Formats: sequence, C-alpha cells, structure tokens
Amino acid sequence: MAALLLWLSWLLLSLLSIYLLDLLAHSRRCLPPGPRPLPLIGSLHLLGDLPHRSLAGLAKTYGPLMSLRLGAVTTVVASSPEVAREFLQKHDAVFATRSTPDATGDHARNSVAWLPPGPRWRELRKIMATELFSTRRLDALHELRQEKEFQRLITDVMEAVGSPNLSDFFPALAAVDLQGWRRRLSGLFARLHRLFDAEMDHRRLHGMKEKDGDFLEVLLRLAARDDDTARLDGDTLRSLFTDLFTAGSDTSSSTVEWAMAELLQNPISMAKLCDELRRVVGSRRRIEESEIGQLPYLQAVIKETFRLHSPAPLLLPRQATRTIQIMGYTIPKGTRVLINVWAMGRDEDIWPEAGKFIPERFLERTIDYKGGDLELIPFGAGRRICPGMPLAVRMVHVLLASLLIHFKWRLPAEVEGNRIDMTEKFGVTLAKANHLCAMAAPT
Repeated sequence: MAALLLWLSWLLLSLLSIYLLDLLAHSRRCLPPGPRPLPLIGSLHLLGDLPHRSLAGLAKTYGPLMSLRLGAVTTVVASSPEVAREFLQKHDAVFATRSTPDATGDHARNSVAWLPPGPRWRELRKIMATELFSTRRLDALHELRQEKEFQRLITDVMEAVGSPNLSDFFPALAAVDLQGWRRRLSGLFARLHRLFDAEMDHRRLHGMKEKDGDFLEVLLRLAARDDDTARLDGDTLRSLFTDLFTAGSDTSSSTVEWAMAELLQNPISMAKLCDELRRVVGSRRRIEESEIGQLPYLQAVIKETFRLHSPAPLLLPRQATRTIQIMGYTIPKGTRVLINVWAMGRDEDIWPEAGKFIPERFLERTIDYKGGDLELIPFGAGRRICPGMPLAVRMVHVLLASLLIHFKWRLPAEVEGNRIDMTEKFGVTLAKANHLCAMAAPT
C-alpha cells in the first residue's frame, strides 16, 4: 500500500509539473488563441457529448484557428475553409500523418486509415482505390455480412473506436490502458479475424475464378505475387478487411437515414425529388449508376445532407510532423489537428440560412465534395481524402433513390405531431441518436 501511495504521489507531482511547464511554454510558443486550460484536464471539460458542436461554439469566441490543451495533448482546430486549406492543401505534407487512437493497437500498423504516408501506404491505398471499391467487388462475404455475430462485432468495433479514451489525452498513461479499450478492441479484432480467416481458407480450398472475382479473390491473388510491394501478408489482409467493413458500415446508412429524415420534414423537397425520379427512371423502377448524372436534384439533396450531417464531423485527427508557422501562429511538432467540417457546413457566412435544409442552394452553386471546394469536405481533402469516397457516394445516391422509387413514405401520426427527433450521437460517424421511424407503402 505504501508503495502504491508513493507511486500515485509521484504521478500526481509529475502531472502537476507538466501542467505548470506547459502553461509557461504555452505563453511563449505563439499558439493560436484558445481557452485557458485547467490543471491536468486542460479543456476536456468543454467538449461535452457533442464535441463538434462545442468546438464550433468555442470558435465563435476564439476564431476559426484555435488551440486547446486536451488533457496533456496540444490540439489545434480549424473551423473555416480558409484555415482548413492551410492544413489540407498548402501544408498537406506536414499534416498527412494521422494521430492514431491508442485503442487500435496493432491494427493501425496495417490500416490504410492510420498508416503514415510512405511507399507501402501509397500501394495499399492504390489497391483499395483501383481494385476494391466497386459494388461488384464488395459483394464479397455477402452471406457473412448477414450473420448476426458479424453485424454485432462491427457495431462493437465502431463503438469502441469512437469512445473517448484517456490514453489518447494522456499518452503517458497509455501503457496502463486504464479504461481497457485497447484490450477490448484487441479481442474484437481477433474475433473478426477468425471469421475472415475461415472465409479465406474456404476460398483457397475451393479455388478462385481465373478472372474478375470479388475483392477477397483480388486480394488473395495480389498476395500471391512475388513482386507485391504492399506486403499483403495475413495481418495486412485482415486489417484491410476490417477497414473495408467498419469504415463503410455506418457512413452510407447514416447518410441515407439523415436524408430521409430531412425529406420527411420538408415535403416540398420530397415531392421535387420524387418527380425527378419519375421523369428519369420512369416505369423501369430501377435506377442505374449511370443515371445519377441526370438527376441534379437527387445530387443536390445528397450534398445538402452531407453539409448538415457530415459523416465524420471532425474528420480523422492529423498530427504535425514538424514545427510550422500557420497564419502567423506556431504549430509545434506533435500537435493534434482537427478539422471541424460540421462547423463549416453550418457557417452562416458561407451558407445563407445555414440551419435549414435547402437542396436548391446546390443547383445554383457548383460546389462539390471531392476535396477541391473546402466549404464541403465530408470525405476530407488532400492526399488523405477517403479512398472509398466514389463508392460511398454512388451507394448513397442509388439507395436513397431506390427507397423513393419503390415506396411512398410518411410519418406516423405521433411523430408528425411532435416532429422528428434530430438529436445526434457522436462517434466514428455522426448518427441519429434515435433511429428514424417512418411508414412505407409500395408504389
């Protein structure tokens, strides 16, 4: 007991010393403005359950480029397109490295999402972009994806990765894993990997198609090559599978759910979209991916949904690989960088009536979400833009259109009288806290 008390006293003294030194250094480093940190916790108490909203509120006080100390980690937040451009385009090379969550453990060593830029990362990203992200390729493991155990595992992984972890705010405590998130995720990954291994063994045993095939067969063929610079060993294949299914599991479904909620609250927009679908699709009752370009109002609805309900409101955190000057302020090496795309989507200076669902604004402006227009970057920008963006965008358009072609939708009377609950749930993706309740009748 005496040894434990001595250790705790030493730890408390060390943390207090770090805090005092950090306060002194903060005043000398010319960091961007921000709230004065409290002892030990810094500004963690200001984040709340919806940090994207809290940070947007703080940006109104301290400006679109602000700094906070979250625990022991210096963090910079960009909340405007002009500031985001400094990090994502002008100085992209300095901020291309991710700030990796401690809980991801060994998975991050082979994950395209978390690997630092380099030849291997570029090769894996190329494989994902050119070989894997097509609807036909992703038909792989269809039966496995329908299993309740698989679905539950994916949900548990997403919740664990998106949960606040003390180790990410106090790196000195990471080895202890106080909340047990690293241990929990390690167990979840191991269970997922066993399912993937069984499927890979089945494919090898029963042979593969000579041409085409789904993404699993593509990866197995690439792994068998002698000149494979991506080093597609078993661990890498498992990490790629995990990335594919966890990253895409919530994004498309959450976006479509938000879009349906907005349309049901805005019947004029719903009617316009249904009319457009009837004109273009007609009696075939099946939308083709090639027809998306002929549906400008559908595209506008999706863009407006991305603006109001960005799948990743703070994107994935980045990290400065060296000390650099940004807009007259010093950003020290190791600083964590957050891009508040949610705040940019709600900025009244960019979007008139920013809180309202108005798809028509995108019929009048040629703004896209592919990383060039920083006003709307739900998938990020620069070299770390989401490689799955083309597939995700196609899936969202086709899924939403299909729901409206085949069904006529309305709200239950009790929901219609009280309006739809639009409360958010923050995590890896920004989902509705309570799922949409609507009634569908075949058309």
